Amino acid sequence: MSGSSALYDIPGPKALARHRLYAWLTTAVLAALVGFVVYKLVDTGQFSAVKWRPFAYAGIQRLLLKGLANTLKAFAWAAVLSLVFGAVFAAGRLSDHRPVRWFSTLVVEFFRAMPLLVMIFFIFIALKLEPMTALVIGLTLYNGSVLAEVFRAGVNSVPRGQGEAAFALGMRKTQVMAQVLVPQAGRAMLPAIVSQLVVALKDTSLGYLITYEEFLYAGKLIATNLDYDLPFIPVVMVIAPIYIGMCMLLSWFANWLARRERHSPKVKDVPVTVATPPEI
Repeated sequence: MSGSSALYDIPGPKALARHRLYAWLTTAVLAALVGFVVYKLVDTGQFSAVKWRPFAYAGIQRLLLKGLANTLKAFAWAAVLSLVFGAVFAAGRLSDHRPVRWFSTLVVEFFRAMPLLVMIFFIFIALKLEPMTALVIGLTLYNGSVLAEVFRAGVNSVPRGQGEAAFALGMRKTQVMAQVLVPQAGRAMLPAIVSQLVVALKDTSLGYLITYEEFLYAGKLIATNLDYDLPFIPVVMVIAPIYIGMCMLLSWFANWLARRERHSPKVKDVPVTVATPPEI
């Protein structure tokens, strides 16, 4: 077995011992940090029974489940509409028609630069729409604009020779985009798409500022209840892992799609006829 690689030298005994030492030191520091946080939580009474009693009530559980359902509903609408918005305006930015390209660029750059919270408040207050509608539209405009740039950059990352070869075969631009460029760019774009969808999922929490009864809004109602001794930290300790779990589940689903894409057959076996020169 070779002792080196084309990219780096395989670490020797001293380097491995040094790496183990760094790993143990890092683990010790993290354990000390976690221990300090737990100690402070216990010292301030965050694990007292009165602060955790609300979660045993059926009404509180229904409130949290309703908020979680509303969060998932807003995210589902925002995710689908953002993907559609991004695809449409990415196609507009890649258009050969200059007015379409300029208009798409203006829309994408405007909504990408506009603060999301400002857009949500404007839609909710100025246009007087329902809280969920205002939240979904704001999320769609912002995340759709970012996804439009992701799609455009992904298509442009495909080597130009791929598109030129397709045009040389007589394919129209729509066919080149749908059958050649987008399938090749899709795998490269997937991590960025998932990252932006995770951002959209977390940004649904902004709905509580416009009284949309989502997950964080439900937690706020519980955390500010004087009857339960203001259980703010327990509410955070319940809500935060659920948000983290939803984001991890979304990332897992994207990885599953990527693995399925890699293992799926791309080209079926077709008979090939080889042209032979005519006899002279």
